[in-house]
Amino acid sequence: MRKQDIAAGDFYRILFGETPEIFLLEVLLRTLFMYVALLVVVRLMGKRMGGQLTISELAVMVTLGAIVSPGMQMPQTGLLLCLVILLCALIFQRGTNWLEFRFRKFEELSQGKNTTLIEDGVLQLAQMQKTKVSRQQIFAVLRSKHIYNLGQVERLYLEACGLFSVYTRSEPAAGLLLFPPSDQSVNTFGQQSAAGMSACANCGKTAERTPGPGGCPICGAHQWGQASIAIQEKQNRAS
Repeated sequence: MRKQDIAAGDFYRILFGETPEIFLLEVLLRTLFMYVALLVVVRLMGKRMGGQLTISELAVMVTLGAIVSPGMQMPQTGLLLCLVILLCALIFQRGTNWLEFRFRKFEELSQGKNTTLIEDGVLQLAQMQKTKVSRQQIFAVLRSKHIYNLGQVERLYLEACGLFSVYTRSEPAAGLLLFPPSDQSVNTFGQQSAAGMSACANCGKTAERTPGPGGCPICGAHQWGQASIAIQEKQNRAS
């Protein structure tokens, strides 16, 4: 469109663009066709496409959006071409799933591996930095599962699909409290101070007393707080 063809208040151009009014009906039919075709293709891709998406599945979904958009909106694009590309995406996705099932190395290459973020009540800072996960994100996940003390956690995994898996200890140990420090009025019922124990505010490592100049034996930090222990908690081996 030329610059001189653009005029303020040209509502016909704003509403219809350069296409005739009859194309609106064609867009409706094109959209219906592509919508049904997309539902069929996604259904054939498997149940995972309707749940938490993996990296490859997310890439396929973005690709599907790019495939169907021209077929619905552009009059010069034929529907048969879009349908062929949809079928190619289906074959690619199913082929990738087959390769991931047959070859573990390929699965690790395409999906990644799970990462341990907490081990025996201690934050794994190197893995957190590698996966770009902050302490507050981890604490929020644990609080949402009614876990308010790092000493209650045996393992926290960040799965390859992006979900968190939490495994609690059968017997809670002393650890770092997970209540927000800015909320002084929070009810800490169910937690009590662990006498003679301190917890590193950086990684959660507990010690019988605050270390000297060397700081935390795990991360070297010098910020310590009173360790606490859960006294009333319904323990689940996996939550």
